[in-house]
Amino acid sequence: MWEADSDDLFADVPQKRARGPRRVTGELTSDDLDVERTLRPKTLDDYCGQQRVRENLRVLIQAARDRNEPLDHVIFSGPPGLGKTTLAGVVANEMGARLHTTSGPAIERTGDLAAILTNLEEGDVLFVDEIHRLNHQVEEVLYPAMEDFFLDIVIGKGPAARSIRLDIPHFTLVGATTRTGLLTGPLRDRFGISYRLDYYSVGELTQIVLRSATILGVEIDEQAAAEIASRSRGTPRLANRLLKRVRDYAQVKASGAITWEIAAEALAFFEIDELGLDWMDIKILTALTKTFRGRPVGLTTIASAVGEDPSTLEDVYEPYLLQTGLITRTPQGRQAMPAAFEHLGIVPPASQK
Repeated sequence: MWEADSDDLFADVPQKRARGPRRVTGELTSDDLDVERTLRPKTLDDYCGQQRVRENLRVLIQAARDRNEPLDHVIFSGPPGLGKTTLAGVVANEMGARLHTTSGPAIERTGDLAAILTNLEEGDVLFVDEIHRLNHQVEEVLYPAMEDFFLDIVIGKGPAARSIRLDIPHFTLVGATTRTGLLTGPLRDRFGISYRLDYYSVGELTQIVLRSATILGVEIDEQAAAEIASRSRGTPRLANRLLKRVRDYAQVKASGAITWEIAAEALAFFEIDELGLDWMDIKILTALTKTFRGRPVGLTTIASAVGEDPSTLEDVYEPYLLQTGLITRTPQGRQAMPAAFEHLGIVPPASQK
């Protein structure tokens, strides 16, 4: 139950209902978004990778459609770029429902959430990205909406206060989070369906690159697609981004068709090496191997050495460096592994040999 002044409630909520839910676009331009949307698969048959998740969703969606009921609330977790937003759109399309998109930080007040929920229709899908960043007061209001599909509103204050219960249509909430540990227990428990997305194999990414190239009208051979896939760090978003950059290079420097040689030249030109490491990854490894000579170093010290925010290093760069065995975490801090010295062509200190 949440409190609201009557003027604020009735002046604010209908206005937001007219606008609909907020759509968070980050820093992408409208043209970038149009291209991004065209590359997103619309159905489970078009979706490549995440086979376990895909087949489970197929069964659950078919069962919900046969009963003519909304799908249970779903939460997708995992690193950025693995397809959580895309899967939300696929769920809505497979259910034949309308998709509403917002994000945790965009819902600043309980009135914002009320505006979004009262704008839904029966069976609609509400996608909340970065749901772990929801305001705690907003989260409390969301609980009865998820379980019993109503909102409790207190209008006024003191003796004149009165409570109003607003029924809302049965809907499906699809949440996405990159930080599962930051989800509160009560919110996590209210999702009936929960999946964690894994990194993609090179073979899966190759198929994604080939599909995206067809949509973009780019001529590419399978060997070139595999080269791009192998440097995409297991992430479809990065694979599509590299494909578009290689397309640009091929258009300017070659005939426009992407061969293996053109793909390798383009990726080298954009400073993406054979392991998929970019200039910041190399800067981090250089600091650990040369500046600190393989000694364990704290995260904030590394951040100062490379001029980057510690949380960005931890969330964006560190997972892949750990996954590839280039660095490790120790009680004393982050430490370069022998593979990092070998990759950079640096002779490791005696303690690392």
